[in-house]
This record gives sequence, C-alpha cells and structure tokens, in this order.
Amino acid sequence: MKESDMLIIKVPASTANLGPGFDSIGMALNLYLTLEVERADKWEVIPLSEEMASFPKDESNFIIQIAMKTAERYNQELRPAKIGVKSEIPLARGLGSSASAIVAGIELADVLGNLNLSRQEKFAFASEIEGHPDNAGASVFGGLLIACQTADSVDAVVSHDIDFEIVAVVPRKELLTKEARGVLPEEVTFQEAVTAGAVSNVLVAALYSGNYDLVGKMMKNDRYHQPYRRELVPHMAVIEEHAPQYGAFGVALSGAGPTILCLTKPGAAQGLIAGLQKVLPDMDYLSLEIDQTGSKVYSMTGI
Repeated sequence: MKESDMLIIKVPASTANLGPGFDSIGMALNLYLTLEVERADKWEVIPLSEEMASFPKDESNFIIQIAMKTAERYNQELRPAKIGVKSEIPLARGLGSSASAIVAGIELADVLGNLNLSRQEKFAFASEIEGHPDNAGASVFGGLLIACQTADSVDAVVSHDIDFEIVAVVPRKELLTKEARGVLPEEVTFQEAVTAGAVSNVLVAALYSGNYDLVGKMMKNDRYHQPYRRELVPHMAVIEEHAPQYGAFGVALSGAGPTILCLTKPGAAQGLIAGLQKVLPDMDYLSLEIDQTGSKVYSMTGI
C-alpha cells in the first residue's frame, strides 16, 4: 500500500447452516462491512455508521487486533493506519457480523503488510479464529459454500451458480451466539447423528440440483440445532406457518438466530415481506441477494 492510497475493503455479511448444514454451510449476502484505509502516524478508527460508534477507536478495536494477529502469524509488523468503518450488517442477529470483522482484519493485514495471501489462506485463518468455516468462508469467497474444518485442514466447495431471492426477518433484539450455543446438547445418539447427516446431505444435493421444494423440506427437518433453539426464537413458528403461502420455499434460522431466513423464487420477495408484515409487524425485513464476489480490496485513488 502506497502512502497516497486510500484503499477500500468490502466484506459481505453471511448466513449459515440453512437448517441442517450446521457449522458447514454458509452463504454470502449483499450487506457489507466497509473499511476506508489510509496510512497514518497512529492507529485511528473513525465510525462512519451509527452501530460502529460504540467500538474502540484505537488499536484495541477488534478489526485492528485481528490485523495485528494476522501479521504476527506471518512474521510481519504493521504500520498504523486511519480507518473509517461503516456497516450495513445488524450486530448479534445471526448475519455473520463477527466473521465479517475477522475477514476485514485479515484483509487489512494483507494490504498494510503486503502479505499477498491467497483466498485459501485467508479462509483458513479466518476459520481458525472464528472456530467454524461457514460464515468466514462465505465472506471470503462469496456465493454458497459447503465446508469442513478438522484439526488438520479446512476445505470447501464454493458455488457461484446458485441464486434465489432471500428475505431476512430481523428481530430488534440481539441474541448472542454464546446464549444460542448454550441450549445445544453435548451429544446425540448414533442413530440421530446418522439421520441428521442424511438430511444435510440431501439438502446439499437439492441445492445443487435446483430442487427447491426439497431444499425447503430439508431445511425444516434439521436435527442439529433448530429443535433446541426454537424456545429462543418464538417468531420462527409463525414465519414457518405463513411464509410458504407468500412464496417462500424454505425457512430456517440464520446462523444461531434470532434472524429467520426465508428463501424465495425470483420475484416473490416483496410479496413475502408484505404478507409477513401483517402477522409480524414489529420485525425488520431485508430483501437480499447472494453476494457472488466475496471480500474485495480496491483503490479509491487509482494510484
């Protein structure tokens, strides 16, 4: 990065699981965390959107901490920068806000430290920090991601050919991932694990074959997490009841919730929103698309 450059780092939001794809299926969404980066004598974070105003404005900021951690991994030190930060991603709503911040920090280190990391390297390190690969991978690669993280490696298959409309039903109250994780069982029976895995396998096959009715059925038949989290998201049952009549073919928790994701065929999103607003008027509704690009860095100056 040159002294005269202003660089833009843009990272998409993400949804995860799609029901039975627990900690393994992610999808990038067209809401963005954006950083405006300039060289400076000291670290400074300038909030450019209201939600960013509550975060630290010096090097203790989470994004800068991730950048420093990334540079340390590759035996580099970062020169300071002034960073304007704005976000369209609701916080603690199950839309990958923490993963997008991790990916933004890694991208920041990459440009400030001239690390020249590959997308796979960014994905692997983001997944290591996040603890699972679905949100982080979707934010790095864009599109639909099927991923597996083991002690030895993190691997993914990414598709940029799958496309449908998405409605996110967003409650105005946060649900922290720690709370949502706390209701999950420590173990399930072997037979239950076999059934849960089969449901997830069919979901993936249905996604790739375009069988959207079967996609929706498998989303609802999740055995991994939704049955245990329903008590935390009472609005989910209402959406599952009413969304299909307004054009949704699939309904699931977005990540750990509390946002509910509704998948629709092209042209149905606005009708779905209008219908759901009648039964759940106190929610926020986002009409979204799949981001097919993933995280990107570009120059505002062209220098």
